[in-house]
Amino acid sequence: MIHHTIAVGSKNPAKLKAVQDVFQIEQVLPIDAPSYVSAQPFSDQETKQGAINRAISCVDEYAAEIGIGLEGGVMSLDDQLYLCNWGALYTNDNRLYVASGARIPLPKEVSTPLYEGVELGDIMDTYAKRLDVRKKEGAIGIFTNNLVDRGEMFKHVVRLLYGQYVFQQNMGTQ
Repeated sequence: MIHHTIAVGSKNPAKLKAVQDVFQIEQVLPIDAPSYVSAQPFSDQETKQGAINRAISCVDEYAAEIGIGLEGGVMSLDDQLYLCNWGALYTNDNRLYVASGARIPLPKEVSTPLYEGVELGDIMDTYAKRLDVRKKEGAIGIFTNNLVDRGEMFKHVVRLLYGQYVFQQNMGTQ
């Protein structure tokens, strides 16, 4: 179990719960940390950078020992848009760990408004006829019939981050 101050660069319940579950802690510090990328990241690079920026902000601006940034976006491959998600873990001794997770293609009726500048979360509320899809099951939940929801998707990314962090911590004790 981790006994550090862990800040998450988001107030999104799915992201907060993913970090709490993986780090096995009661509470994390939710920070409205800026991503410094587009509101709707449109590439792996931009989505990854948004996660890194959020994680660093948690440590540098809010004095957390560990900052976690989680960012969802879309990326293009072979004329098809896919969901993508990235995470970053940054420590107060300047160590950075990054990881990416699941990808699935988005239907054309969702992709078209994305190209027109509408954020995926807004599109999904209309598409699914629900409110706050981004704070609940997410697009991945809708398009996988809730077999994988947004929280589970981010939990996978946080596990990858945590595993890298613990591995490096253990390497320092050998």
